[in-house]
Amino acid sequence: MEQPIFSTRAHVFQIDPNTKKNWVPTSKHAVTVSYFFDSTRNVYRIISLDGSKAIINSTITPNMTFTKTSQKFGQWADSRANTVYGLGFSSEGHLVKFADKFAEFKEAARLAKEKSQEKMELTSTPSQESAPGDLQSPLTSESINGTDDERVTPDTPQHTEARAEPSQNALPYSHSSSSINKHWEAELAALKGNNAKLTAALLESTANVKQWKQQLAAYQEEAERLHKRVTELECVSGQTTVIKSQKTELNQTIEELELALKAKEEELERLKAEVESASEFQSQKDSLTQKLQDTESRNQTLEAQLSDLEQRLESSQLEREAFRKSLRSLLELLDSKIFELTELRDTLTKLIEGS
Repeated sequence: MEQPIFSTRAHVFQIDPNTKKNWVPTSKHAVTVSYFFDSTRNVYRIISLDGSKAIINSTITPNMTFTKTSQKFGQWADSRANTVYGLGFSSEGHLVKFADKFAEFKEAARLAKEKSQEKMELTSTPSQESAPGDLQSPLTSESINGTDDERVTPDTPQHTEARAEPSQNALPYSHSSSSINKHWEAELAALKGNNAKLTAALLESTANVKQWKQQLAAYQEEAERLHKRVTELECVSGQTTVIKSQKTELNQTIEELELALKAKEEELERLKAEVESASEFQSQKDSLTQKLQDTESRNQTLEAQLSDLEQRLESSQLEREAFRKSLRSLLELLDSKIFELTELRDTLTKLIEGS
């Protein structure tokens, strides 16, 4: 049964199968990457899921190597999957921890492989030694009773004990036959187990051979491409001086462009500051425009009031002028009446004096 033994989070990449150079992201965001251990098969695997999709399913083998290419990025090649996996971590500490676990589980996989090979050798040795004995020595009453000592294998302690004291511990024929049958059944089970392991190893080797052939074809194509590239470089090697001069000119041009870029960046910063000040001026302008509109509306109201007052003043002036004219006419009339009264008084006085 597989169980997770270490987990971390990282961005997952795979090498581009076409170019073998560029990285292709297989997850849109950081996902969980875990080490799993299968106790039944004694196998370590690296597994990562993006939702329900397995984007990493890599079995750790002793031939694998985890390489740290930067402070936060590492990669390893999986020949079975015929790809190269890359992981981008959030910090260097996470990368170091993952690399240490990779080395630890790689060493554990190597030890497990050596132990399995030793077990296969130990289980295959007695079966290989006992197989010829089955063909050369058929079961007879003499071999069963323990007289044929040279054909007895060291893995049957019951037989050796019986042969140590044959006169005292002689067993019946049926009991010895059942013991031998159990021994051969155990041998047959061991052979079946070895056969299954060898079959699995053969299938794995066949799959590895196919992958190695694919890798070899890819390496051959890459070698041909590099050979062509070398030929092209050899053809242009005579133009080294021209290339160097062009490189110098390009370096100068790059420096000039960097200076120009720096100047443009400074100009951009200045323009940004001007834009910010212009935005402040615009806000001030908007507020002043609003105030001006308010003032104009008030001016229009005052002008209307002034026009009304002017009209009223003009009408009052006309009324006043008319009133003055009426007063003048009244004064003239009064003067004429006073003159007439004066003349009347004078006449009356003369009359009084004459009488």
